[in-house]
Amino acid sequence: QVQLVESGGGLVQAGGSLRLSCAASGRTFSSYAMGWFRQAPGKEREFVAAISGHGGITSYADSVKGRFTISRDNAKNTLCLQMNSLKPEDTAVYYCAASRSFGETSEDRYNYWGQGTQVTVSS
Repeated sequence: QVQLVESGGGLVQAGGSLRLSCAASGRTFSSYAMGWFRQAPGKEREFVAAISGHGGITSYADSVKGRFTISRDNAKNTLCLQMNSLKPEDTAVYYCAASRSFGETSEDRYNYWGQGTQVTVSS
């Protein structure tokens, strides 16, 4: 079992940056592919980015490609999401999640979830 706790959210102006972190418990962190999802008010939760267990392969939603970077440190059981050039439409609750297979963009394929962290981008 994996427990996930996100941090790093906050209020930022458009064009600014934030770095989200996700701390994972358990000794099997590296065996899970990890992902970031987000949910804006009144919208469904959507895929943002994913990274393989060893960290060598990443994938991104088109809406964040070139602006966001997902990374992980398996020695520290930590997942990160560096968000640059933020836009008001990036405002959402951001969740980290763990999956037993890489490349999954559907939330149904993720087994463990954090509680979420709020990101608000003002115009």
